Amino acid sequence: MSSTLFVGTVLTLNENVPRASAVLVEGDRITAVGAESDLRSQLPADATIVELGERVLMPGLIEPHGHPTSSAVLLSENVVDIRPVIVTDPHEVMHRIRSAVGAEPAGVLANGWDPLLQVGLVDPTLTSLDELAGDVPLVIVHNSGHSAFFNSAAAALAGITRETPDPQGSSYGRDDKGELSGVAHETAAIFTVAGPFLSKSYADFDRLMSAELHRANAVGVTTLCDMSWNPAQAPLLAAARDQHEFTARLRLYEMSHPGGTSAIERVNGDHVVSQIGIKTWADGSPWVGNIATSFPYLTNATTTAMGLEPGHRGTANFSEDELREISRNYAAQGWQLACHAHGDLAIDSVLNAWETVITELGLTDHRFRLEHVGAITPAQCERAATLGVTVSVFVDHIHYWGDVLVDKLFGEPGMRWADAQSALAAGIRTTFHNDGTVTPLEPFRNMAVAMTRRSNTGRVLDGAKGVTLDDALRAHTTSAAWQLQSENHIGSIEVGKYADLIVIDRDPYEVSSEALANTQVLATYFAGALVYENN
Repeated sequence: MSSTLFVGTVLTLNENVPRASAVLVEGDRITAVGAESDLRSQLPADATIVELGERVLMPGLIEPHGHPTSSAVLLSENVVDIRPVIVTDPHEVMHRIRSAVGAEPAGVLANGWDPLLQVGLVDPTLTSLDELAGDVPLVIVHNSGHSAFFNSAAAALAGITRETPDPQGSSYGRDDKGELSGVAHETAAIFTVAGPFLSKSYADFDRLMSAELHRANAVGVTTLCDMSWNPAQAPLLAAARDQHEFTARLRLYEMSHPGGTSAIERVNGDHVVSQIGIKTWADGSPWVGNIATSFPYLTNATTTAMGLEPGHRGTANFSEDELREISRNYAAQGWQLACHAHGDLAIDSVLNAWETVITELGLTDHRFRLEHVGAITPAQCERAATLGVTVSVFVDHIHYWGDVLVDKLFGEPGMRWADAQSALAAGIRTTFHNDGTVTPLEPFRNMAVAMTRRSNTGRVLDGAKGVTLDDALRAHTTSAAWQLQSENHIGSIEVGKYADLIVIDRDPYEVSSEALANTQVLATYFAGALVYENN
């Protein structure tokens, strides 16, 4: 059994012993935490000693709301990457799409369309995409992941016609004659139209999945949650793990189906991969106009270009009764529930449905999760806490879309967006996330943004308060481990836990919040093994 002693500054994230000067790892576990002098005296003769110097050791970070099995494909060479963090110029976006259409007659899938950040893009129609691509199937997924545009050839490839019924909770856009308009709304419809493109990546899924996990390791992440897990892909994931030893843990949330239940045993998998919950989408994305809010979108050139009528308010994907039925079916099987809910009305509906289910089933340690919660209010945070509901906040919205939220979409309600501090003040164990490919996986930036509430132009969204550094660090460590039902195994540096560790170039308590955002990960250890090193 290999032994490694880390010596230097250690942030344990253990509230009882927040700092140490040495950590001993034997095999895949942490076996001692304490003073250097004490640990050196019990060191095996063949142990490796890592002198940290100016560097800092802390627990491996946790992404509590991601989509790694989808991201593995979407970030591969099989998909045209047009995300606004990669391509800001709308002309370059169109150039990439046209070039791909000319080079890939079998079909093109592009991901990352966002006219709010790629100013000048105009949402395409079936007709415009037919003109652009002709007989080449073309699907363009919106950066939010809540809509996708397609041409006639792509519809034919996916078997979608004007007679195709809308999947429950999703829809295909249609014109006033009932013909397809070339847009799919929400998860089930998007997966249907994009499915033929995704399937060609499955033959190489082991390599793509390994690459995705190594991307996570490079930013210090050693555990990823998958919030759009399809159990039908379990053989693919198992084969990928057989071919490439995983370098991060996966916690999977199966996509719900109205009227359905899960065929997976509640106790399954192991400490590396396991399904732990069920995911539902109560509403959609603020960037495409389909979140259920009590307040309207602004009426301006931006919202008009989005196709929104004056005074537009988005709607929910499911009625409260439908949410109650979905929740009851899966919770009765013992599953933890997670529900995407951005708008305040959507959050109300979910809390109403869950209150009934929690009471009916007599649940106590259920840890039901509200996801993203852009427009959550302090009163809703208090209610969620009373119900034993936790939240994961998409704080990176503030960094990338902060100005858009206030000036283009919502006005004053945008200033309160992603109010993590109200959740914390209510006593909720709160986490942050990056949501797959929607924003880059950047946990240290999440922490900084949650503290400052500053957009990438320097504007402060001061309608809510920032969080403390202690809470920001917990959001990607101990609180995230708790949300993922893994607090006994990961999230802090304690004896008996897995040696999922990272070495960073600065002490978060010795730098500004702006400097925290730029923290560099120098090394990542997974179960005691070095899986990433920044040379």
